[in-house]
Amino acid sequence: MAHDLLDRLRERLEELNRSERKVANVILEDPAVATSLSIASLAQAASVSEPTVNRFCRNFGAKGYPDFKIKLAQSLAGGTPYVTRAVEPGDTATQYTHKIFGATIAALDEAQREVDMAAVERMVDYLTQAKQIHFFGLGASGAVAQDAQHKFFRFNLPVMAYVDVLMQRMVAAACHTGDVVVIISYTGRTRELVDIARVAREAGAVVLGITAPNSPLSLECTSTLEVATPEDTDHYMPMTSRMIQLTLIDALATGVTLRRGEDFLPHLKKIKDSLRDTRFPVEKAGK
Repeated sequence: MAHDLLDRLRERLEELNRSERKVANVILEDPAVATSLSIASLAQAASVSEPTVNRFCRNFGAKGYPDFKIKLAQSLAGGTPYVTRAVEPGDTATQYTHKIFGATIAALDEAQREVDMAAVERMVDYLTQAKQIHFFGLGASGAVAQDAQHKFFRFNLPVMAYVDVLMQRMVAAACHTGDVVVIISYTGRTRELVDIARVAREAGAVVLGITAPNSPLSLECTSTLEVATPEDTDHYMPMTSRMIQLTLIDALATGVTLRRGEDFLPHLKKIKDSLRDTRFPVEKAGK
């Protein structure tokens, strides 16, 4: 149903009652914007009640409004190859910007509902006990690995990010018991990363994956955070998957911070305070 939802909305428009037609018209006017609206905002824009919006969503096979928004974001398919499926060649700056924001918000909402909280706890356990941490990623996931290094170096233990395959392989081979390797890959099908996961695990490291469910990489990991998003990285530029990866890294870093307890907060404050002299003071109002 997801991929032809917009067509079904257009086809069934005249069949809907007056209130539901108002909801459909608001959505069809700008589907990308609609994916970012709360149920209250959509109801207000259509001049209907929130129960009417929920009834409308179920009328199109959705479990409720959040599920409908996900399917709506997915139905923006068939766009410009190698950019994102939400974008079409004739889109204006307003249209493609709204579509990118809408697709990202929808993907994050879906990922939040699918993430395995027990897996988050397990990975926080491993990261808290690590002697040193290595983050590996390639391409867009390489940028996420570097962001993870920026987050985790604050925990007063050796942390490095590697985005070169040869360096990743050598570091993996040099791992010891107590080391943690975190491999970030949306598809989990990159051969080099799957091989590197195996090398690191055989060397004694704990290997954590942020990757696709049931992927070759996930099978080589000690533990994984598996989140599937409707993004085909074989044909489109990875956008929403990167945002999900960054958010999961933030969640893990927050978990480690909380595990360290209040006694660790002065250390974090010292790092934050070290930046104070590098910034211009904030101008006071009226000056």
